[in-house]
Amino acid sequence: MLATKQKVFRRFWYPVMPKAHLAGGKPVPFRLMGWDIVLWQAKDGPAAIADQCPHRGAKLSLGFLDHEVPDGPALACPYHGWAFGADGRCRKVPQAHEPLRGMKGGAKRHHAAERYGWIWVALEDPIAPIPDIPEAALPGFRQIDEFHEEWAVPGLRLMENSFDMAHLSYVHAESFGILAEPRPAPVEIEHKPWGFVMRGEAPVTNKGVSKELLKTDAERTLRVIEGRWFLPFMRASRIDYPTGLTHVLVTAATPIDDRRSMICQWVYRNDTEADAPAEKVIAFDRQVTNEDRLILESSSWDVPLSMSEELHMPSDKPGIEMRRRLAALLAEHGEEEARLPREE
Repeated sequence: MLATKQKVFRRFWYPVMPKAHLAGGKPVPFRLMGWDIVLWQAKDGPAAIADQCPHRGAKLSLGFLDHEVPDGPALACPYHGWAFGADGRCRKVPQAHEPLRGMKGGAKRHHAAERYGWIWVALEDPIAPIPDIPEAALPGFRQIDEFHEEWAVPGLRLMENSFDMAHLSYVHAESFGILAEPRPAPVEIEHKPWGFVMRGEAPVTNKGVSKELLKTDAERTLRVIEGRWFLPFMRASRIDYPTGLTHVLVTAATPIDDRRSMICQWVYRNDTEADAPAEKVIAFDRQVTNEDRLILESSSWDVPLSMSEELHMPSDKPGIEMRRRLAALLAEHGEEEARLPREE
């Protein structure tokens, strides 16, 4: 499936960068689903428009914020100083004797918002809200922002992997997997309008810093997992441990293009910095995600929604459900799955 060719995907919210990236008072470029956009901090919050001046096509991300425009700041083009508001309308033409008289059109506006400390963008009118993460508002939970980086992997591959209980023994043998016990426990799936909730259990080994983070001397522990998948490419996996610790791993694969995603990851934990320093939490999760990344970036990227092009096993149930739901979403909006041309 070529995500950038599926128009309905433009109508979902995607996290693109931490909000701190806009704090410097400069425009920031980003490529979302093959579209070049530019973001900046406007008067009432983040703003996003097409990264191309409609006058002569210069990159607006090379420009500057004009604070003299009413209701500004507006984004000024580096070429001739034309300034555009958060709605994309041209607000200033420095060369004009009667600025904006008869002016029509402007730069294409996209939807932008801030939530969970991240900037979110929807290219077109959203059909679903920014996913709700209850733990973000619960007392006793803290948020740790882990990383924000480009991976050469499409969103569907990463989402399938996030709910694949069978890969733990092999891919994560160095971090927590049990190689001698490759059979995964069964999972249950509860369907939701926004995706699904997967529930299951996974025995893991406690290696390295994990004993310190879990406050246990046990060689093994049981993870009780509640994984929430949000259409199309986001998950929030809640892991509850026997010690009472809860670790909620939030990962979004924001499509840059069909081959690449911006991976945005943060966590919620019901402990304190004194209990488990954020630096060590991040280090352990980075070990795990780097193990995933090595395999995922070696995998084929044009992931089919049909069941006939790849082989499957019972533990692939969550990934199969993702493909079914995505195919249904496309059909609901009158779209067919976009694929690379097949060789005869």
